[in-house]
Amino acid sequence: MKIEDFQDMLYQKEPETGIVTITFNRPERKNALSLVTFLELGTALEAVEKDPEARVLILTGRGEAFSSGGYFNLNFMQSLPPELLSRIDLTDIAQKKICLKFWEFDKPVIAAVNGLAIGAGFTLPLACADLIYMAEEAYLRFPFTQIGVIQEFACSYLLPRLLGFQKAKELLFFPEKISAARALELGLVNGVVPREELLPFVREKARQLVPPRGAALALRLAKQALHKPLFAEISAALDQENLGLNRAFGSDDFFEALSARLEKRPPRFQGK
Repeated sequence: MKIEDFQDMLYQKEPETGIVTITFNRPERKNALSLVTFLELGTALEAVEKDPEARVLILTGRGEAFSSGGYFNLNFMQSLPPELLSRIDLTDIAQKKICLKFWEFDKPVIAAVNGLAIGAGFTLPLACADLIYMAEEAYLRFPFTQIGVIQEFACSYLLPRLLGFQKAKELLFFPEKISAARALELGLVNGVVPREELLPFVREKARQLVPPRGAALALRLAKQALHKPLFAEISAALDQENLGLNRAFGSDDFFEALSARLEKRPPRFQGK
């Protein structure tokens, strides 16, 4: 896959600073993340990693949403060409491959959450970004149990360590809409700014990490020192999430959640 062939995102690099911006570019589906999105994200990450002039990576979304989470569309899957399907591991629902790529990636990553961030739309930056800034109007939600599945992107390891076990379980068991201000209060994000100021603010933060203002080598070494001791735990959490997700995606409750969504009614779960 080549960057110029991307369908789900835009890849832009500022030559004068080396700041790369990846923009989820499917506003018609609120930037829902398909399996193609994750392939493109892996390709983009490899490009930034190999490019000595690429210094900082920014993740953001186009339009009113950062991302509405996973894109569950059977017709879309059936439309994919064989060469793309051959690169997709359908059992890696927790996205272990891309998550560990980010966990080993030692250049700074900043998420600019410009709008709603639901499910994987927030667990992705939670696991993969070093800094997260939200627009004032943005919100997040962890809807997993509401649709008969469980969390991904090592969220089961990260959330309890950020919030404590009781609060983490509460947010996963009773999915609530969490405003940007509340996310900041909980320590899930680093800052909240007006939407129109978000990208300029994040780009300025990124410039502070780029030479001559930022000691790029020290930043990379600091990130490695923070991440490497936790790599085994993150990997184990992703394995456990994949076990749960593969079971949940074949459950009656998951199919009931899909039916209820299509029929615009509350789901009637049976616990199996």
